[in-house]
Amino acid sequence: MYYVYILQSLKDKKLYIGFTVDLRKRLKEHNDGLSFSTKGRRPFILICYEAYRDRKDAMVREKFLKTGWGRNYIERVLRNYFQGHPKS
Repeated sequence: MYYVYILQSLKDKKLYIGFTVDLRKRLKEHNDGLSFSTKGRRPFILICYEAYRDRKDAMVREKFLKTGWGRNYIERVLRNYFQGHPKS
């Protein structure tokens, strides 16, 4: 399976969207500071993920979620989560 995931930094409350084949391993890498793009924003919590059988489908979804339309979608779908854990 291929996973598109959304993390939230507990440091700055901002989101990070990524793609992986091993979700547990990738979350650990983010929290261990092994990802250049998130190293300074640790720790992270996983707030949402989607699983896909096809790699290209997952990659297209990740790309969409990183757009303005995708960010709006995330805010709508996870509205209840954000009411209790505001983003900055």
